[in-house]
Amino acid sequence: MSSLDFGEILEIALGIGLQFLVLVIAFLIVNPLGKKLISKLLHTSTEKQNVSEARVLTLEKLLLNIYSYLLIFVFILMIFGVFNLEIGPLIASAGVVGLAIGFGAQGLVSDIVTGFFILLEKQLEVGEYITAAGYDGIVEEVGLRTTKIRSFDGTLNFIPNRQLEGISNHSRGTMRALVDIGISYDDNIDHAIRVLQDVCNRFSEDERFIETPQVLGVQQLGSSDVVIRVIGQTQNMEQWSAERDMRKAIKEAFDQNGIEIPFPQQVTTIKQEENA
Repeated sequence: MSSLDFGEILEIALGIGLQFLVLVIAFLIVNPLGKKLISKLLHTSTEKQNVSEARVLTLEKLLLNIYSYLLIFVFILMIFGVFNLEIGPLIASAGVVGLAIGFGAQGLVSDIVTGFFILLEKQLEVGEYITAAGYDGIVEEVGLRTTKIRSFDGTLNFIPNRQLEGISNHSRGTMRALVDIGISYDDNIDHAIRVLQDVCNRFSEDERFIETPQVLGVQQLGSSDVVIRVIGQTQNMEQWSAERDMRKAIKEAFDQNGIEIPFPQQVTTIKQEENA
């Protein structure tokens, strides 16, 4: 009798184990195939509507995120079925527990709602440079609960969506390259401005600039220098490299024309009292 019971137990265990193994294999197959299908359908449908690449990446990340959550949920339900667990009572008990912890999950609900409106209003998209919640960097992913921002030092910041207040999007429209350069008080300002404008004219054919940079004039009278400002409209995310190249060209032009870029100096006068 005991051997018969053991055989039945072994048969049940093997049956459950086989079902569980098939379920795991199916999950490992369906998961990547579903993601590839979502990505392919999304790219195909958006190509016909002239949707920006950043918008496509944002929607793709979000849809894959939702798909992963739903697939895991279905996988868990099917595991319950394998072990012959009744789902109804579990769902009912989960509802009671959910009600008990609901007050503690207000932040989660707020994250999801805020993330929905951020996407609906197109406040940010994947690949854009933003400043929000005290962080600035490139958006890598907009999820249901969190947004990932990669800082320029490589740090990946996970920010709850409810904390994304006052978003500054630096990737919409053209940007401004701004260079402040100081010259000595002994140098001729008009001559320095002409040299600067000649440097600016060299960048007229630079693809990074929307238009030729211009010399605004004297921006500030410092303690040891006269500051002259140069600005130019650039393509998005190209302003930093343009500023670096302009500073290099300005330094070389000033050296050729004998214009000094002063450094802070301090003059100390020592007075000696004569002995009576």
